[in-house]
Amino acid sequence: MTASGVEQFSWLIFAFKMLLIFAGFLTVTAYNTLYERRVAAALQQRVGPNRVGPLGLLQPIADGVKLIFKEDLTPAMVDRFLYFLAPSITMSCTLAIIAVIPFTENAVIADFNVGLLYLLAVSSLAVYGIVLAGWSSNSKYSLLGGLRSSAQMISYELAIGLSVALVVMLSGSFNLSQVIAEQQVHWNLWKYPPLGLIGFFVFYIAMLAETNRAPFDFPEAEQELVAGFHTEYSAMKFAGFYIGEYGNMVAAASITAVLFLGGYQLPLGLQAKVAAIDAYWVRMLIGLAVMLTKVAVLIFTYFWVRWTLPRYRYDQLMELGWKRFVPIGLANLMLTAIYMLAWQRLGWGA
Repeated sequence: MTASGVEQFSWLIFAFKMLLIFAGFLTVTAYNTLYERRVAAALQQRVGPNRVGPLGLLQPIADGVKLIFKEDLTPAMVDRFLYFLAPSITMSCTLAIIAVIPFTENAVIADFNVGLLYLLAVSSLAVYGIVLAGWSSNSKYSLLGGLRSSAQMISYELAIGLSVALVVMLSGSFNLSQVIAEQQVHWNLWKYPPLGLIGFFVFYIAMLAETNRAPFDFPEAEQELVAGFHTEYSAMKFAGFYIGEYGNMVAAASITAVLFLGGYQLPLGLQAKVAAIDAYWVRMLIGLAVMLTKVAVLIFTYFWVRWTLPRYRYDQLMELGWKRFVPIGLANLMLTAIYMLAWQRLGWGA
């Protein structure tokens, strides 16, 4: 095969990999809604959705078909361009985040050297979908939801940034594949105890707030704002926000697994045994199963928190972000630097 033929073939592989990852992600996102309804039903001691298909497994498809055929309403006096653009921004940012996450060995669309910086940049853009939806809907409830979301985003971006800086210090790289490789022996969660654990805790709570999940769901807050920023949306435009929200949960859980829980690697030294397997596809499937298990456990905790804890007051949310997590994140970062320096001087490992 000539060099141009090899290059053409590599583009086909890239396109197939991209299609496979995005299709898998959208499927997981759709079934994430069923997962939450099942968990909520179990916590409330009721049956949950079980009528559509065996064990209710076709419920997400039924929900999608229902939204496709719903009447598409557009309120009067809205800014039509921004009103239609907002759901697209929310969905696009989620897909852009997924593009740099390694789900298993070589299963990443774009393996950037600055993947962590890219994640921070794209996740910061996601709030524009919510803010524009609130502003363009010509509704006071939507506007308040959009304003709350932007304030919440700014407050918790700092805590997330400090936790990511901790990961960069521990791993010595901005590349997500390299971050995973550095956790082959010890996950970042357990490094320099309890500093890695504190960083994980701050990051986890901040991601809960970043994804607007309860007890931090102020942009929606049904009791106060009807449905917040998406009050005036219906049919597939409404579905766009839901895909964004549930997709963000999958993305947040995946990022947490990569940064603190070793990504697709097994714990307790078992990864060395997986690495010794000659068959590439077996190693890849084991890695994918490990990664999806970690993501499923983290998402379960999101649901558990949502259906257990009451919503914070808005001032409590701001106080938690600025007066608790930012000082804790800064102190944790400084202590980790001192700890690492001291351990290097003493010749100890992490």
